[in-house]
Formats: sequence, structure tokens, C-alpha cells
Amino acid sequence: MTDEPVVEDLLRELAPQVLGVLARRHHDFADAEDAVQEALLAAAVQWPADGVPANPRGWLLAVASHKLADLWRSEAARHRREAVAALRDPSTAPEVSGTDDSLALLLLCCHPALPASAAIPLTLRAVGGLTTAEIARAFLVPEPTMGKRIARAKRRIRDSGLPFVLPNPAELPERLRAVEHVLYLMFNEGYAVSSGPGVTRADLCAEAIRLTRRLNASLPDHEEVAGLLSLMLLTDARHPARTGAHGELVPLDRQDRTLWNQDMIDEGVALISATLPRGKVGYYQLLAAVAAVHDEAKTTEDTDWPQILALYGLLTRVSANPLVALNRAVAAAMVHGPVAGLAALERLDGELAGSHRPDAVRGHLWEMAGALTKAVVHYRQAAARTTSEAERRYLLARAATLDVKD
Repeated sequence: MTDEPVVEDLLRELAPQVLGVLARRHHDFADAEDAVQEALLAAAVQWPADGVPANPRGWLLAVASHKLADLWRSEAARHRREAVAALRDPSTAPEVSGTDDSLALLLLCCHPALPASAAIPLTLRAVGGLTTAEIARAFLVPEPTMGKRIARAKRRIRDSGLPFVLPNPAELPERLRAVEHVLYLMFNEGYAVSSGPGVTRADLCAEAIRLTRRLNASLPDHEEVAGLLSLMLLTDARHPARTGAHGELVPLDRQDRTLWNQDMIDEGVALISATLPRGKVGYYQLLAAVAAVHDEAKTTEDTDWPQILALYGLLTRVSANPLVALNRAVAAAMVHGPVAGLAALERLDGELAGSHRPDAVRGHLWEMAGALTKAVVHYRQAAARTTSEAERRYLLARAATLDVKD
């Protein structure tokens, strides 16, 4: 007998390696992915009862190959090689290296031709090993809806003829930017759930970190990948303090910092400290540097806001991102006072139209300035616009508290 959690972790690790081999051999991502899912299901049933085979990856590869041969039985002659390979004894099938295949699989799932709404679920299923049901729960949609979304992504890969190969050096930067973006969005959705009742999805954060670790191990000299991993570690370190006793949202300036994960902070700081001097400084490295300044402060009052403001100044040169400008306005308020922050916000209204974030920040800055009536108005406007129930409750609670004081 083998514990089911042990089997589950092993299957999650092996799934992208086996899928990578099949997709590379047969150039059919959709059928290969279906075959691997069936092999994983068979392993999930058999391994807890019979024990993990001596060569688990070989077992999965053989069973998945057999499933693939079944899918293609009507074309048996053309696929005789795959059928023969599938007849091998699963316990003696040769071990295969999955490092390059796993990286190619990640690059394929995060191809620039796929929108993030399709790339994230596809990455979670194909590379992360999550089931469609798990992904559907993460994004608060029905399982059939998520299944259709993943199926559309696979069809798009098939119809576009995207090759299952590592890109050449000239193509790699663009492909990596797409991968980094997908992993970043995946982590953000886990750390700050965009809709529904929860504050965070710890499993989604953990999966984004795991995949980014894998990418960083494959590309140890790529500064932005290292910066992204550092950013995730430094941000996720605050996870234990992000919710209160009743599951309510606790903002950064009110968190109990003794609850932060110091090991993750140390790892993240060491990573970004080693990365920044190596070459051209990019977006994720600078965000990680901001996170490091926050995490190294023992209290909110100890935060080096002038350094954070300077870092956001650099970020605005690297990326003309309205959310970066919004955070820079907050940093300006902490250094130069709330009036300076409010003035900076005036320039962002058009770029963030419809978002709840400018009103939430305005509420905070008017509260800093002592204009409680104005703060209440903006907190309530932000609460009406956010799709996160936890954030709505927090904003309405702040408005109610200030309404009493006013």
C-alpha cells in the first residue's frame, strides 16, 4: 500500500514529463494529453493498492502510449511504432529524460498565440498536473465550462501547427515573456483571488512557484525568471498573515509580520540579491526588489518608502503599466504626503476606468489625510466595483468604521 498523497505528488511531477515525450514523438498535443490523463487515472487507482512501480515514469509512458495507440487504432498501420512501444512491460520500460520536454511543453502551453485565459488553465493541466475539476474550482467556473476552455486551447495548438520544440535563440525571449506572464498571472490569481468569497488559493500559488522553480532550474542564467521566482517567494511569504481569525482580508500595513515565512523571505532576498547585479534589470526583478524592501522591514513604520518610490520610478521606465503607476502614487504619498499621492492618481483615471483600485487607493489616502467623509465615499465606490467578496467586505468595513468616527 502507498499513501494517496504520495502518489498524487509523484503523478503531478511525472505528468508533464510523460506528456512531453509523447507530444514530441507524435506531434499531436491534444491526443497525447488525453492519453496521459487516462494513464494518470489508471495509476491513481492502481498505485495506492499495488505500490508504486520501480520505474514509475516508464510505467506511465507505456500505459499512455497504449492509450494513444487505442485512440489511433483505425490508423494502426501508420502508427505501428507507437503500438509496438506500448506493448513493452511497464515495469521494465526504459527511463527517459524529461527536462527538455517539460520545458518545451511549458513554452508550448504559454505560446503567445494563446490568450492568457486559455494558456493558464492549459498550463495548469498539462504541466501542473491539475485535473479539470481542480482548475475549475480555482477559477470558480463549472467543470464543463473549464473543460471546453481547455479543449479550445488544445484545438488552437493543433490547428495552428505550433511545433513541439524548444524555440531557437532568436525566438526564446518572446516565448519566455509569454511563459513568465502566464506564471505571474497564475500566482496573482492564487494570492489575491479576483472573484468569489476566498482571499487566497494557496494551492494555485504553490503550483505557480513549483513551475517557476522548474523554469529557473532549466534556465539558471536568465535574470527575469530568477526575478519572477524571487517575487513569488517574497510575496507568498506573507500568506500566513493575509487573513484574520475569521478568514477576513488583512492588508499589508496591518499584518502580523511575525507570522511571515522567514525561510521564504531569506530565499527570495538571496535570489534577487544575486540576480540584480548580473545583467539588464527587468520588470520582475524590480517588483521582487520592491517586495524585498517590504519583507525586510520589521514594522510598517520601518519600511524604506523612499527606496520603494525610486524602484517604482525605474519600473515606470521599464513598463508603462497603470498598476505600476498606481503603486507609485501610494509610494509618493508615503514619502511626500497624501496630497502628492492623490495628485498622481488624477492622471490614472482614464487608464483604469472601471477598476475598483483607484477608488480603494483614494479611500486610503483621504483617510491618511484625515478627510474621513471623502474616504468613506471612495471605499464604498471601490466596494461596489470589486468582484472579490473578501475585498468588498474589507472595504465596506473600513467605510463603516470611518463613518462612525466622522
